[in-house]
Amino acid sequence: MIAAPHIRRARSVRAIMYEVSLALVPAALAHVWFFGPGLLLNTLIAACVALACEAFMLTLRGQPRQPYLQDGSALLAAVLIAFALPPLTPWWVTATAAAFAMIVAKHLYGGLGFNTFNPAMAGYAVVLVSFPTELALWTQPRGEHDALSWLHTLHVTFTGALPDDLSWDHITRATPLDSVQTGLTQGAMLSELLLDPRLSAYGGHPWITINVLIAIGGVWLVFRRLISWHIPIGVIGGVVLSALAGRMIDSDAYSPVFFHLLSGSVMLAAFFIATDPVSAATSRRGKLLYALGIGVLIYSIRAWGSYPDGVAFAVLFMNMLVPLIDHFTIPRAYGHAR
Repeated sequence: MIAAPHIRRARSVRAIMYEVSLALVPAALAHVWFFGPGLLLNTLIAACVALACEAFMLTLRGQPRQPYLQDGSALLAAVLIAFALPPLTPWWVTATAAAFAMIVAKHLYGGLGFNTFNPAMAGYAVVLVSFPTELALWTQPRGEHDALSWLHTLHVTFTGALPDDLSWDHITRATPLDSVQTGLTQGAMLSELLLDPRLSAYGGHPWITINVLIAIGGVWLVFRRLISWHIPIGVIGGVVLSALAGRMIDSDAYSPVFFHLLSGSVMLAAFFIATDPVSAATSRRGKLLYALGIGVLIYSIRAWGSYPDGVAFAVLFMNMLVPLIDHFTIPRAYGHAR
């Protein structure tokens, strides 16, 4: 047994942010393998804009720039925005998402440690609502089409036009979530839709691989005690319970559990987005309630909403409820009234 005193050295914000970002590296490499280098280019654009906006806002607020620019929070927000965007997103859409995340969602609420909403999801939600056409163009994964080269990706990202030898119909297709939602809306049976080999194994091989690697990175963060298990378990539990209820109601109209878990952004939300320590609930009970609400909302938006995935809206809505959740779940200090 280790002798007392049992005092742990506090981790710096910078160390936490960079370690969380590194946990996404395996999933990012898989993403690049399947969908081309668009994720890396989006990350670079988002990071440059986020850091520039951070420096601008810190200057306006009269705060020192160097400590905040080096703490890694802007970089992590940029990485999460890039993961949410399609690989060939125009540069100005990525820049808009990063700028909104830093200027409005982060600094207008007081900066690091004071933001009510998750900055990355706020930025992504704005461009999702504002530019739905640009955010619907997901490239086909490797195996269905050769991944685009760096040269082609740069050309499309900065000009918005494809090279003469390519067409959008040739290189893009709907995501598994979008395909199923559209098919069900048009009256198709779920059992028929899942016979499509591109949706085989509940979501398609590329999406499963990326989501499993995201989950492995998230489990590593739990093991390192950078995040608590309550929020990941709550988000996944909310999706699983909702999906099981849907299957009990009509198994040919509501997608299976593993389709929901491994074909969209549930794993990213559970381990890397909802766990934002600033915008999430504080107590253990509060974290479970907050995360369960996100899971249920993700499923509800997918099943009955207009968007095939609902992570951004679910997280932002539950961010709004955090003060209420904290009010009823933070334990009363001995000798003090609530």
